[in-house]
Amino acid sequence: MGSPVTEIEADLSFEHVPETDQSFENALEKARDGDRLTVDDAVELLTTGTDTDGIDRRRKERVLEAADRRRAEVVGDEVTFTANLNNNVTTACNVGCLFCNFKDTARTFERDADVETAGFTKTPAESREIVADAVERGIYEVCSVSGLHPAFALDDEHRELLEAHPEPKEINYKPPEVYETNPGTYVDQIAAMSVDGVHVHSMTPEEAYHARRGTDWSYEEVYRRLKDAGLDTVPGTAAEILVDEVRDVICPGKIRTDDWLEAMEAAAEVGLGMTATIMYGHVENEAHRALHLKRVRDLQDRTGNITEFVPLSFVHRNTPLYEQGVIDGGASDDEDELLIAVSRLFLDNVDHIQSSWVKYGDEQGLKMLNCGADDFMGTILSEEITKRAGGDYGEFRSFRDYVEMITSIGRIPVERSTDYEKRRVVDPDDPPFGPRLGPKADGTPLLEGERRAPADD
Repeated sequence: MGSPVTEIEADLSFEHVPETDQSFENALEKARDGDRLTVDDAVELLTTGTDTDGIDRRRKERVLEAADRRRAEVVGDEVTFTANLNNNVTTACNVGCLFCNFKDTARTFERDADVETAGFTKTPAESREIVADAVERGIYEVCSVSGLHPAFALDDEHRELLEAHPEPKEINYKPPEVYETNPGTYVDQIAAMSVDGVHVHSMTPEEAYHARRGTDWSYEEVYRRLKDAGLDTVPGTAAEILVDEVRDVICPGKIRTDDWLEAMEAAAEVGLGMTATIMYGHVENEAHRALHLKRVRDLQDRTGNITEFVPLSFVHRNTPLYEQGVIDGGASDDEDELLIAVSRLFLDNVDHIQSSWVKYGDEQGLKMLNCGADDFMGTILSEEITKRAGGDYGEFRSFRDYVEMITSIGRIPVERSTDYEKRRVVDPDDPPFGPRLGPKADGTPLLEGERRAPADD
């Protein structure tokens, strides 16, 4: 959409600020009673009261307790996880989001580039080989989120329209022949990853925008074609903060809040399930976080298709926002815990809240399971996005890891499918531990110990 940003001139004087006429005690009482919370209620809970500066630890613990109690009422003591693989197709991207260090400038991927790219692009055949190998080992979900490669088109018809466009630069398009590696089309990649009944979780609203650029096609048309190619569910990433004054700072070239919501509603309209996310802990404040939660809850009221909400704590190292001094760090542990807890209390129409061990690590990730979260991600097998931004917590979790961690806090480990329709309680007294829900899963561990890469490899 936009061009890369090289210097940041951030105006952080926002219209939305964490000031309310509500009180913390009233907000907490409503939360405990199960009343539907307002944005002001959420602000009071996220700040532990706007009448005081900083986080009040005693008030925080009361919020966490209310959220944990709600979690127990809604989903019980089960903690779910999946056997999945991340297969991100390309790091090539020209959008220039300032929170991201996953991307590599698309120019460096061109055949005549004077520098060697630090990134990667996979062909559909390579994606298929990677996914097929993982399916053989027992995974049943592939998650794919990629950069907006200029050569990407939705399908062959879209490619013809892009080739005929009078101003290809305006629509961020260059033909595949320009690049060392041809990523194919989105339909090609989805079809390639749709191996032996694996669940394909891909095509964010931002990618859907890229897949319709230069046309008058609706998001419904885009998602319908992708569904026909094998897409099963849509990851609600690219949401970041669903308030445009924040997006103007951190991702000015990215789709707007209304575009994100429109794309998600379109995915639901064609029958695709979806998740929703928030990326917090950068330039936004508690009022923005509360508004974001309201927009997700309203979307769920309209669609009913969101299976889980995924809070993503901003990993700041190696990102332009941090390197250019706009921010000096990410969210604190207190903020992380309150965001999980308030998500559980506010999103009364979303059953599952995820704790991301990739963002929080094992110890803090487990703590989140006592703050309102009930899902603990998946095995992943490969994770590039957070690692490139300076994350410390590795790329893989085995079923044994999950069983040991979840039982250590007195909870019940449960293997689940992406859509939560299939579930299997894992008996901690019956090793070895491996997936059983996938098309080729037989309980065998996904990776043997000697094949596991250390977190800093």
